[in-house]
Amino acid sequence: MSETSPLPVATVGIEVPFHDVDVMSVCWHGHYVKYFEVARCALLRQFDYDYAEMRASGYVWPVVECYLKYVGPAVYGQQLEVRAELLEYQNRLKVGYTIFDRKTGARLTKGYTVQVAVDAQTHELQLVSPPALIEKLERLWRA
Repeated sequence: MSETSPLPVATVGIEVPFHDVDVMSVCWHGHYVKYFEVARCALLRQFDYDYAEMRASGYVWPVVECYLKYVGPAVYGQQLEVRAELLEYQNRLKVGYTIFDRKTGARLTKGYTVQVAVDAQTHELQLVSPPALIEKLERLWRA
C-alpha cells in the first residue's frame, strides 16, 4: 500500500424532504447526521466494505464520535450534494463530510465521524483496523 494512494471519496445527491423540516421549512439539525450516513454508505460501497461486508468479515463498526459544524441552513426542497471522504483507516475509520447546495456550491455543513472495529463475537475493541478492511482498500488501489 502506497502512502500516496488516494483515499476514496463519494458524493450523493439529496433533496431535503418535507418530513425533515420544521414549521419554518428549515431542516432540523439532527437530519444532517442521516445525510452523512447516506454518503458514508456510498463511500464504503466504493471499496466493497458496506455494513453487510463488515458483518461478514466478523466486525461491527459503531460510530464513537460525531462532529458537525452548521454553516448555513438547508431548507425544504433544496438540492444538496453530500461529500464523504475517508480521512483515516489504519486504527479507525474517520470519514469527513461536507454538505453543499447543489445549485450554488455554497457549503452548508461540515463534519466527521469516527468508527472503531469491534469483534462481532467477543465484543473486543480492535486497536488496529482488521485485515479485511486493509485488503479491500488495497484492491481498490490496485484497480
